[in-house]
Amino acid sequence: MRSLRFSPVPLSLAAIAVGGLWLAGATVAHADPRAEVRGDLPADLRTRLVQAIGETDAPPTNRFDARRRARTAMEAAEALLRSEGYYQPMLEDLVEGEETPVAIVDVRPGPRFVLAPATIQWVAPQPEAGVIRTAEAELDLTPGDPGRAAEVIAAEGRIIASLSREGYPDAVTQPRRVVVDHAALTVQPTFNINSGSLVRLDGVRVETRGPTNPAWVADLAPWQEGARYDPELVAELELRLLETGVYDGIAVALTGPDQATPDGNRPIVVTLTDRPRRILEAGASFSTAEGSGIEGLWTWYNRFGRADTLRFQARIATIDSRIGADLSLPHWRTPGQTLALSAAVVNEDTDAYIRTAGVLSADLRQRLGKTSWYSYGVGLDAGRYSENRFDPVTQAPVALDRDLAILTGRASAYIDRSNDPLNPTQGYRLTVNIQPTAVTGEDNILFLRTEAQVTGYTPLDSLAKTVVAGRLRLGSIVGGGEISVPSDRLFYSGGGGSVRGYQYQGVGPRLPDNTPRGGISLFEVSAEVRRDLGNNFGAVAFVDAGAIGFDEAPDFSNLRYSVGIGARYNLSFGPIRADIAIPLDKREGDASFQVYVSIGQAF
Repeated sequence: MRSLRFSPVPLSLAAIAVGGLWLAGATVAHADPRAEVRGDLPADLRTRLVQAIGETDAPPTNRFDARRRARTAMEAAEALLRSEGYYQPMLEDLVEGEETPVAIVDVRPGPRFVLAPATIQWVAPQPEAGVIRTAEAELDLTPGDPGRAAEVIAAEGRIIASLSREGYPDAVTQPRRVVVDHAALTVQPTFNINSGSLVRLDGVRVETRGPTNPAWVADLAPWQEGARYDPELVAELELRLLETGVYDGIAVALTGPDQATPDGNRPIVVTLTDRPRRILEAGASFSTAEGSGIEGLWTWYNRFGRADTLRFQARIATIDSRIGADLSLPHWRTPGQTLALSAAVVNEDTDAYIRTAGVLSADLRQRLGKTSWYSYGVGLDAGRYSENRFDPVTQAPVALDRDLAILTGRASAYIDRSNDPLNPTQGYRLTVNIQPTAVTGEDNILFLRTEAQVTGYTPLDSLAKTVVAGRLRLGSIVGGGEISVPSDRLFYSGGGGSVRGYQYQGVGPRLPDNTPRGGISLFEVSAEVRRDLGNNFGAVAFVDAGAIGFDEAPDFSNLRYSVGIGARYNLSFGPIRADIAIPLDKREGDASFQVYVSIGQAF
């Protein structure tokens, strides 16, 4: 009669960790294997054994040293084999050679054991029946699959995570029992789980030395008193606080069972560490395409105790000078909604126009998910416009000096389905802007300005070493003509954010004195091939094209093209980019090339 042997086997990740040690050692120059692996083995198993056994800095000095290495290697090989489901291996440590001894491990792995149906034993009190079914579904251990230790341990982790999502955050594991049947060649795990009691949430308790109003934080909680604990709800509260940008540190955690309320509910403790309340910043910029400038910012954080940001700005620059202030009130009236108020006096001095105006705006932005949003608001501009325009009737340039007041409705949306904000390798992004506008003063006009941009990213290999990126931007003004729409509302193209290789506003038709003509339609397209070169470096080749039109539909008859190459240096937060672009259809006034240096990809 065939005898049966059953043995409880404690599983651990020790053997897997041995492989990790090899990975660290692999970087040592001129490393030698600790021992040679012999035997008729599958290629993947041999590779894992070699990794588990590891390497040393030098060959053995004598047979005694070789024997010691062979035995150590055999122990590592046995641990790996057991973790991979080989519980009947035959291993032998050998030494060959006299003057140059070689440590050897001869491996015959034997049959691979497979999983038998796993079970969960609940330590009283056990959770609700529905929670038990959910936890059992999370096991994801298929009978007949290889009896690998890592899969068993991962299944145990999935059980605990499932219980936490179902309202049992105090769930803990007790020593699991794994029975290895050497006759049936099976591995049967039994998980012993203490789920703890169902937890229901109370309110929020705020701990901070700053001025944040605890009642404001409590209103951000995405749950009602008595709701089942859900880690996603707790994470959402943390995200709502993080996106304000006014705290150096945020901790959101469930209190212990000893701090439950008389009703049995448990509060969430929010610990806030404020960043410096006032920050003074100064900066300078220089660009061959857009001129130079200096800027000062004075920022107040949490002035009103609700994670607000008040910023005062003063800038003197070649193109855009201004003095003003803006106030951001996150989670205004509803979580995820930000009220932005702004007031400024601006002076824009571009090749196409000069504008001196007072500017007021108010916008509400509502977050969608983690990175997408939509917004709506209103803006009021009042000032003097000095413009060089083209009269389509007389076919001649005309100079305009107008005092105008412009009321603008503003609606926009941003959908981000990419995988990284500064260096995306897959996914897409979509931006849409709609601005109904009323102009009064020395001219009266109503028009609708619309604009949309989509970018996409596709990796050409599994590691995203090579990525193809594309951008398409379209714009149109309905209800207004080239000469009637204020110059700052017309479309222009050219520069680092549009068609590289041309100066700011340098794409599109021009007046006889080389002044750029703004248009009422816009078309831009870009394509890049991005290649990761390793050691944090990357290279880019790109082509850009753009056109300005004078009809509501885009005009492709006057497309301007540019090509270029660039370098990238990847930092922890994103790449620093340097691009050089060459216009392919250079006209009078166009430079032979343009250089751009910035943080993040071009799009």
